[in-house]
Amino acid sequence: MLDKQLLKGTLPTLVLSLLSGADRYGYELIKEMDRLSGGVFRFGEGSLYPVLHGLERDGALRAEWRESDAGRRRKYYTLTPVGRTELARRTAEWRTFADAIAAVLADGKDSRHG
Repeated sequence: MLDKQLLKGTLPTLVLSLLSGADRYGYELIKEMDRLSGGVFRFGEGSLYPVLHGLERDGALRAEWRESDAGRRRKYYTLTPVGRTELARRTAEWRTFADAIAAVLADGKDSRHG
């Protein structure tokens, strides 16, 4: 199980990434994140909705109510141009961070201190 703090800082980036492929509603985002991560990224609505609302407030997402195929009204989230720019920035930042972590872990493992 991952430390929840690791996921908390990464969740906005993951949400933006999922929305870059298709508009989605909240529960669909939760299920897709779980599926794509092989169950590693499991979180609830209490974690997701504050992120969605923050991204919407910042102009990265637009939300609208739509009727689903089953006739149920759901709030769908769409990535905006601001959101696409933010996703590119966050992705580059994440890659730099992940590469630096990997380098330190590899060096620490390979280092031999007397």
